Amino acid sequence: MTVSGLSMLEVQKLLLKVVSSFLPAAEHVLAWSMWRRRHQHRSRQCHYQKRRAKPPD
Repeated sequence: MTVSGLSMLEVQKLLLKVVSSFLPAAEHVLAWSMWRRRHQHRSRQCHYQKRRAKPPD
């Protein structure tokens, strides 16, 4: 630490630590993405089934 306070490098490291602590884990992001895609597929199927329409190819 410098006499005048924190150095630029120390501030950068602290900010990186704070920001990275709020980011979700990669496994969580991938799991959510897969869930969302399955949900969209089911929703699309139900939408067309309810209207007795053929889904687009």
